[in-house]
Amino acid sequence: MTQHSLAKDKIRILLLEDLHDSAVEEFQRNGYSQIEQMKTALDEDALIERIQGVHLLGIRSRTRITHKVLAAANRLVGIGCFCIGTNQVALDTARTLGIPVFNAPYSNTRSVAELVIGEIIMLLRRIPDKTRECHAGLWDKTAKNSFELRGKTLGLVGYGHIGSQLSVLAEAIGMRVRFFDVEKKLALGNASPCNSLEELVGASDVISLHVPSTPQTMNMFGAAQVRAMKPGSYLINASRGSVVDIEALAEGLKSGHLLGAAIDVFPKEPAGNHNDEEFLSPLRGLENVILTPHIGGSTMEAQANIGVEVAEKLIKYSDNGSTVGAVNFVEVSLPVKAGGNRRFLHIHANVPGVMRRVNEIFSQSHLNITAQYLQTDPDVGFVVVDVDGNVDETAVLNELQAIEGTIRARLLY
Repeated sequence: MTQHSLAKDKIRILLLEDLHDSAVEEFQRNGYSQIEQMKTALDEDALIERIQGVHLLGIRSRTRITHKVLAAANRLVGIGCFCIGTNQVALDTARTLGIPVFNAPYSNTRSVAELVIGEIIMLLRRIPDKTRECHAGLWDKTAKNSFELRGKTLGLVGYGHIGSQLSVLAEAIGMRVRFFDVEKKLALGNASPCNSLEELVGASDVISLHVPSTPQTMNMFGAAQVRAMKPGSYLINASRGSVVDIEALAEGLKSGHLLGAAIDVFPKEPAGNHNDEEFLSPLRGLENVILTPHIGGSTMEAQANIGVEVAEKLIKYSDNGSTVGAVNFVEVSLPVKAGGNRRFLHIHANVPGVMRRVNEIFSQSHLNITAQYLQTDPDVGFVVVDVDGNVDETAVLNELQAIEGTIRARLLY
């Protein structure tokens, strides 16, 4: 699909799921004005209809960007996931269509870590039960099954941005920290690694999960892991809903083997806020269980930071072709107007002869290549070319598009 450079006020941006106004302000500050905002997610059929003519799309975790949606997106050049996860997007399909996908892997780490610390305190002091009883007019002042955090062992499954920050906070309030990660990680403070998930499960008073959603992590915490937890321990999941077998966790709580749990993410979540879809879970009504509606990163500070972070990445890609921060694409950091008076972008299948033909087109058009930025992976090649000379933009773009293996060609400026 050939795409000529558009004036910024002609580039259409669709932002779903009530994204923070900081994203809109960042786009507007950089000259973009065709911005449509929606408070809810859209299902596949509605999104296929609404995405027509959209160049940049912003979503959170509830919108599913499927193969069908991407096939129907006739102008889409970039997707921003205003959250950490990107498993809601068919990333490989987007990549083969030349659509980079960006996310915000860092901006809400503090918010999630603080929520988990608060949940640990509330679970160990049985605050969910105590507050419910007081609201019901009951007064049960007892220390039974109420504990200090000091001296307890926190086991972290996953020691990335959130897990490592949580490690520091937990140690600061007196907890011992153990962690398990499939990759070797440098321990912070006095935290110590475990050689296996089994070792961590057996050593922990509180287990907190911080792993991505992958085929390998699907139900990684199931009946066997719940049974292996220390009697009277606690489980927290603020990562992905697919990681925990909720039925197995419910059984562990009902039997009294576990004293509590805090779950922020679920295998199936309602599509929007305050809609007609009831939130259903076998954990509802159980004692000392905190259920929250996927709010780990839902603080005003985190959402404002995420809005700016992802909008900046989309703007840089739209303005000058930089793909830094893309999760499904080769990463190229590009200067703004480094040299030349025109910049072309060409995305293509990584097959022999494409780059030779690209350079031939500019040479035959009597254009001087002042800078060229190329990155490839085994399947896709990405090149940005700065040129000087008398440029017939339409003719050059048509020739670039005609190269066998071309996925996308654009004039950036």
